[in-house]
Amino acid sequence: MARYRGPVCRLCRREGMKLFLKGERCYKEKCAIERRNQPPGQHGGARRRKPRAYGIQLREKQKLRRIYGVLERQFRNYYKEAARIKGATGENLLQLLEGRLDNVVYRMGFAATRAEARQLVSHGHFEVNGVRTNVPSFRVREGDKIEVRAKSKKSEYFKQLKDAMGGAPKPEWVDVDADKLVGTVTALPTRDQMPLELNEQLVVEYYSR
Repeated sequence: MARYRGPVCRLCRREGMKLFLKGERCYKEKCAIERRNQPPGQHGGARRRKPRAYGIQLREKQKLRRIYGVLERQFRNYYKEAARIKGATGENLLQLLEGRLDNVVYRMGFAATRAEARQLVSHGHFEVNGVRTNVPSFRVREGDKIEVRAKSKKSEYFKQLKDAMGGAPKPEWVDVDADKLVGTVTALPTRDQMPLELNEQLVVEYYSR
């Protein structure tokens, strides 16, 4: 399974904003953006020219791709599918990315980061509608029930998770029972329910050139 294996804080510095790739660390003073808010590399602190329209579109695309941990070819396929669906292509793209199983697991609070959620899903710790599913890109739909497998609930990680996730806020489009480690997708998320500081229309313009 291909994925980025380098330092994730470097990605945040490159995009000039927090992508929240390291869980709690992103909210502390140790966050790379807080300590050194400049692009990585030897010339990171040098004065840069104002980016052109293409450069701005590229950066928005890279932000979105890196937030969800998707590689270029897969991201392009998501865009093509979003363009075929009726409605706004940008919002359709975000819905497809939010509907990934690893993202839903993250949104429900079963993991601190999307990377951790991806690993938990890959190791077969979750069931979707009673069926064990270990594909992070599995598309979750409205009404689907995501549950930690009975065998996995006995592990120390999920025992501690019950206490940690009790008071944590959850998105409006999911319903989570922290005691039973079960969650349900009650609806597809709208743009207002996706806390993403980016302009998805620029991503559409990037692929429409």
